[in-house]
Amino acid sequence: MKLLGISGTIIGAKTGIVVRKVLDDVKKKYPDIEVEMLDMMDYDVEFCDGRPPEKYSADTRAVIEKVSSADFYVIGTPIFQGSIPGVLKNLFDLIHPDAFRNKVMGFVANGGTYQHFLVIENQLKPIAGYFRAFVAPSYVYANHDHFNRENEIVDEDLLKRISGLADEVVHMQKSLKGSTAKVTE
Repeated sequence: MKLLGISGTIIGAKTGIVVRKVLDDVKKKYPDIEVEMLDMMDYDVEFCDGRPPEKYSADTRAVIEKVSSADFYVIGTPIFQGSIPGVLKNLFDLIHPDAFRNKVMGFVANGGTYQHFLVIENQLKPIAGYFRAFVAPSYVYANHDHFNRENEIVDEDLLKRISGLADEVVHMQKSLKGSTAKVTE
């Protein structure tokens, strides 16, 4: 089973830090899970315009392949202007909906105020619903108060929520993977 962590931004460090921390917890607790990080800062991804995947650049095709081949996800986003950044929305647009179907998604987000956690509820969960993905009931939201000046996570409650999300997505994935019941379309 392959867990893909996605940092859905090309600016800032906090989103990637939180996603990596979830992945580190999974690696430590569940060594049987293959873990990979997809940091959108590392790729020059083209805008989705409806072309077939093979017509995009090598970086764009690589991102599409990484996302499409994963078994489950931890998806991270900063909150800009009360919404997800275009980088993450573009990524969702590039991926065929069937790639996410019946797969587990866990969400992490970070923003400047405590109120921005609602973006997970009002934007990310409906997108996951469109894809017919299974969404972890818990999620992690962080803001600047949870980090020190070196961008290290210093808030103990945040660390507990990160650990809980790691457990939750793995538990959901293993439960679904081991299920013999057929999911109806």
